[in-house]
Amino acid sequence: MKLAQRMDRLGTESAFEVLAKAKALEAQGREIVHLEIGEPDFDTPAHVVAAAQQALDKGYTHYVPAPGIPELRTAVADFLGRTNRLRTTPDRVLITPGAKPIMFFTILALCEQGDEVLYPDPGFPMYASIASFAGATPVPIPLREENGFVVDPEELRSLVTDRTKLLILNSPHNPCGSASTPEQLQAIAEIAIEHDLVVLSDEVYWALRYDGKHHSVLDLDGMAERTVLLDGWSKTFAMTGWRLGYGVFPEPLVEPVTRLMINSVSCTSAFSQYAAIAALEGPWDDVDRMLEAFRERREVIVSGLNAVPGVSCLEPGGAFYAFPNITELGAPAATLSDRLLAEAGVACLPGTSFGGYGEGHLRFSYANSIDNIQRALDAFAALVES
Repeated sequence: MKLAQRMDRLGTESAFEVLAKAKALEAQGREIVHLEIGEPDFDTPAHVVAAAQQALDKGYTHYVPAPGIPELRTAVADFLGRTNRLRTTPDRVLITPGAKPIMFFTILALCEQGDEVLYPDPGFPMYASIASFAGATPVPIPLREENGFVVDPEELRSLVTDRTKLLILNSPHNPCGSASTPEQLQAIAEIAIEHDLVVLSDEVYWALRYDGKHHSVLDLDGMAERTVLLDGWSKTFAMTGWRLGYGVFPEPLVEPVTRLMINSVSCTSAFSQYAAIAALEGPWDDVDRMLEAFRERREVIVSGLNAVPGVSCLEPGGAFYAFPNITELGAPAATLSDRLLAEAGVACLPGTSFGGYGEGHLRFSYANSIDNIQRALDAFAALVES
């Protein structure tokens, strides 16, 4: 069977491939510490689960409007205002089954052959994959360790051409754990306005910050009219399996993206949207507890990685990823990650899973217990020593 050529341009997400390899080893009786997959290891808050059960009992099992039920669109707008992130109206909020459709639909609606999409590298691999699939040219913005793994505005400016259509930002950042500063975002906003760029701001880790307020390009004047906000419930509320995301769109994109939703997913499941309301309007205690646990784990994994000879690791400002430098060990990142899994029983990802500029690094998710993190660190150190 001959596939369409566009399929050659569509990549994948390595975390799921490594997870499959790790599960296969476990099936053979091996003990594996999972630091590869990017999802909280906490249960969804009980009041959210209860809201979903109540919705099912009430018969919310049918089609709903493609953009989302009005109650949830209103709840998202209210939540963004209440948390001082964005003042918006419900008609600009679209609910999707997971946050990835926000990337897909935004790029499909805006970008075509000849357009260029600027994206962070290292960065979430779907950015370049979807841009290429749409026929556009993905252009990496190098995130350099000496710059704290954040976008350098001057380097960004040098990459903008008359074909640049879309700029993708991500903060807190996957895989590096870095977080943007107000000064950096101000400079980026000026570039976006000067060159009339649309911005896709991926803020799915916004609540997982360790050093104060979350900063967004949407904080700046003139950016709400040209920025798509991407967020969801997966990371903040430990709801990865619920597949719930949302986007806040500039008005000209609302109808085209709604059409894309109708042509692809129809709508997001009804009962889960009532659970999403409960998450936004309910208590914040579970989120605070999760963040505090991640803070403790961050200290353990960063100090442990820095104690391994030949390894250095910056302290992440957000999310739940450590991105250590392993260049002194003399092995390509993919080779070392394979050996860690096969010989040490530690599942992680090579930095190259997130782009060419990720070479010389590994990504460890510390969404696991401190005991398991320590086991992984001990196994890593033993492998290096041997």
